[in-house]
Amino acid sequence: MALDRESGIFLHLSSLPGPHGIGDLGATTAVLDWLDRADQSVWQVCPINPTQGVHGHSPYASVSTFAGNPLFVDLTDLVDRGWLSADALADAPRTDRVDYDRVVPFTEDCLEAAFEGFRDRATDEERATFEAFREREAGWLADYSLFVTLRERFDGQPWADWPAEFASRDPDAIETIRTERADRIAYHAFVQWIFDEQWQRFRAAAADRGIDLIGDLPIYVAWDSADVWAHREAFDLRADGHPAAVAGVPPNPGDDGQRWGMPVYDWDALAPEYDWWVARLDRLLALVDRVRIDHFKAFESFWAIPAEKSDPAAGEWRAGPGAAFFERVRAEHGALPFIVEDLGFLDDALATLRDRFEFPGMRVPHYADWCAERHRHKPAGYPERSVAYTSTHDTNTARGYVESLDDRQRSCLEYALATDAERAVWDLLEAVWQSDAALAIAPVQDLLDLGSESRLNDPAGGDDWTWRLPAGALDDALADRLRATTDAALR
Repeated sequence: MALDRESGIFLHLSSLPGPHGIGDLGATTAVLDWLDRADQSVWQVCPINPTQGVHGHSPYASVSTFAGNPLFVDLTDLVDRGWLSADALADAPRTDRVDYDRVVPFTEDCLEAAFEGFRDRATDEERATFEAFREREAGWLADYSLFVTLRERFDGQPWADWPAEFASRDPDAIETIRTERADRIAYHAFVQWIFDEQWQRFRAAAADRGIDLIGDLPIYVAWDSADVWAHREAFDLRADGHPAAVAGVPPNPGDDGQRWGMPVYDWDALAPEYDWWVARLDRLLALVDRVRIDHFKAFESFWAIPAEKSDPAAGEWRAGPGAAFFERVRAEHGALPFIVEDLGFLDDALATLRDRFEFPGMRVPHYADWCAERHRHKPAGYPERSVAYTSTHDTNTARGYVESLDDRQRSCLEYALATDAERAVWDLLEAVWQSDAALAIAPVQDLLDLGSESRLNDPAGGDDWTWRLPAGALDDALADRLRATTDAALR
């Protein structure tokens, strides 16, 4: 990855303002224009895959690591194409935060109506383009469209609880369902086609303004997903399809560890070609310019907890694929445009793997000991080969963080940054921007100096994934201020 000094924002699509209850791809143009005015060159998002109510609509637990989130489809575009009546949008949820209980059925109704409109009124060229997409992306799209169709047929039951012929993907049963439910399978493929077309327009518009998109790659995938159902050999599963071991992290001093519940990989079965993983990265890199790899530690070694155990301490470290995996990806792609999340269990083995491929790691002031003379998360010591964040999608906001500090740490922070409580957030941002890190990123909540009530996700539990950017908040004055900060620090 090139290490020219750059800066940008973190803003997930669900957080965009918009008329239909959740951010969508139609709301991206205004943000791109704002980034251009602010002289920013990067926009980072969370995973853009479909979310599930059972997982609180976390983008890190999807039914597919290949598919796009239907909730992000720009419905107004479907009206403009003549497939959806403008009247269908009249009852859109209009809320300051995402109300998924209202947004999901509303969006699904609109998408289904648009599919009927497409079938009735699409041009020959549009139909041909759709079929070309289905053929080009068949490697993942056929399984995904069939999986979500079967979930509907079996009332949302996990795939291992379906009739055995469908859980085991019996060829005769699969062929029968493809024929019987061809229309429904086509509908789900249609939604993915629309998402893909709209996303590619978004990416082209970003490129026209010199803005790179940074995507996010969760290390693990949800067990009840098209990925596990279609590629059981890639995961450590029992004969009945349920996980034999699940992912998490062991206890650290001061905490009890975490049990995430996703199945761990069978890396021996995946080696040496790692075809499923290469296909996964192929798809993501067709959508974004760079990728943040979540929980990079698991590529070196990962914590596997027996599925029947609830205590994370019952797990064990297992060897990950290590350098062989990234050599395979490099053989496929040449460049490795990755940022690695190296927080938490940072040890020599992780650092060796990261540095072998010259991947930039992450630095976040929230983890600093401000009273220490030197600390890896204090901005003054950030190395060039790093990406510096004022906060992240699952930390507190910068304002919430400063206000949560004890008196001693807050005093040390104010001394280190020559600031006070009122100016602390922007002075922290300026310190991150002025560090040696090659890339500086701020969530928009920090640009707006918003408190804990505006955080996107709290791993300890909260009103997660519902925060939305108020319309008009990214104004010209804020763009000019960020531009001036950027010009002073990076140019």
